[in-house]
Amino acid sequence: MRTATPRSARLSRRTLLKALGVAGGAAVLPGCAGPTGGPPPGSVSLGLNRTLVSLDNKLNQFDAAVTVQRAVRQGLTRIGPDLTPVPVLADRFERTAPAQWTARLREGLRYSDGSPVRIADVSTALEMYRQVSGSYLAAFFPEWPTVVPVDDRTFTLETEHPLPVLDYLMANILITPAAANRPEELQSGVGTGPYVVVASNRGTGEYTLRRNEDYWAAPPRVAQVQVRFVPEESNRVVGLRSGELDIIDTISPDSAVQLRGLPDVAIEQVRGTRINQLFYNFRKPADHPLAKASVRQALSLAVDGRRLAEEVLSGSVRSATGPVAETLNGAVRCGSYEFDPRRAKQVLEAEGISHGDLRLTLIWETGEFAGDTSVMEAVVQMLGDIGVPVALRQFEPGGDISEWRQGRGGDWDVLGNGYASPVGAALPILQGMYGGTPERELTRDTYQGYVNHEVLALLDEAYAEVDTARRQQVTARLQQVVWDSWPAMWAFVPNSVLAYRTRVTDVSLEATNSYELTGIGLGA
Repeated sequence: MRTATPRSARLSRRTLLKALGVAGGAAVLPGCAGPTGGPPPGSVSLGLNRTLVSLDNKLNQFDAAVTVQRAVRQGLTRIGPDLTPVPVLADRFERTAPAQWTARLREGLRYSDGSPVRIADVSTALEMYRQVSGSYLAAFFPEWPTVVPVDDRTFTLETEHPLPVLDYLMANILITPAAANRPEELQSGVGTGPYVVVASNRGTGEYTLRRNEDYWAAPPRVAQVQVRFVPEESNRVVGLRSGELDIIDTISPDSAVQLRGLPDVAIEQVRGTRINQLFYNFRKPADHPLAKASVRQALSLAVDGRRLAEEVLSGSVRSATGPVAETLNGAVRCGSYEFDPRRAKQVLEAEGISHGDLRLTLIWETGEFAGDTSVMEAVVQMLGDIGVPVALRQFEPGGDISEWRQGRGGDWDVLGNGYASPVGAALPILQGMYGGTPERELTRDTYQGYVNHEVLALLDEAYAEVDTARRQQVTARLQQVVWDSWPAMWAFVPNSVLAYRTRVTDVSLEATNSYELTGIGLGA
């Protein structure tokens, strides 16, 4: 963990050069070696920027992991390239009553060990996702469905209240044999996916996957996939250029510039669904300045989002126009982040906050998003210009930032955070981020303490509405209410960007920052 003090005058020369785009390609420092050992013949090597602690996704919070996890375990559905559900293990999944969905497993489905897929596995999977402590995906479910068998393959998913996006939600419930499932991230076991795990090291984030020769669908074209955790972006770039890595994800604009144009490297970029935020701590006492929406908005006015997006992040992101990514189905435009430091000072003074009265602590985890440190340093200067000093507290991956986020490790004011949107639709993401209740806050299971009773009422109304058009009207109103509460100082939606060696073919990056491993191949 590293602590930095606020800068009182200007950005450092390093940060300023990077912001202005004249620093050139990312340098590789002496002694910083890239990964060693290239992929063996017939295999592909992936270099991830975040450690993959499990091939089970109960606690998954970064989207690139989905590519690997979905290659081993699968759901009834998955979110397709157009961000709508497509069938996987279910050949039928349809709403048959306001509070009922009917699904049917594909005929003859078996796990990689040859055992059959049973309806009980689906029921157990839902129960394990519900029970796991700190579940990321559980927040998307306003209610958990009950599985009711109809015959050996057909079953219904019953809820007390309508759950109109259940086909989206079930895309993230990965199925495991019931006897082997637990309310935790599984470190072993089998799945129905196109690959099986033949070696794993959770500590280093390294995995070896081999083609499942008995896969129920078209077999993958690549026989073996090696997964590595390479935290330093410069090392991932070196590994890609040297041929030790074939695909690297979530690269910065600087790295994209460095790699673009190389004859054996390709860059793929799409508009993403992840939203990155400088999110306020909503656990502050009622008399704290940040408890007032007017103060939160005033601080936002001091942040030059255009400069951050265009200069610091080199045009690789767009400022958010709502509380969720506008690429999601059902997302609407609610407003924009304005830059007006003079007005910011006036609002703070009207609230009785003089120059230097309000001091903030901004925390984030290294690698939360590309260019994160440069963004934080720029924000320090911008807030300093209106008389609000900011201390930066940076956590290394695997540290105790989760304790801090829950208010158990220490006090903070603003969190640099990314929120993946693996379900493709706005309503479940709104539920996950902004659907916190007083009961959930008792166990610190809300999103940074955000509890808003008007939002909760609108979420209930949206989920209860069976008419699609009327539900969208409520969802749009809900987004505006969240936006007007000023939950974030600034938020942006990054493009999903990856780079790969051209020996790998048919890498089809999707908006969810993932791709189908079964689709890729190897050239000559």
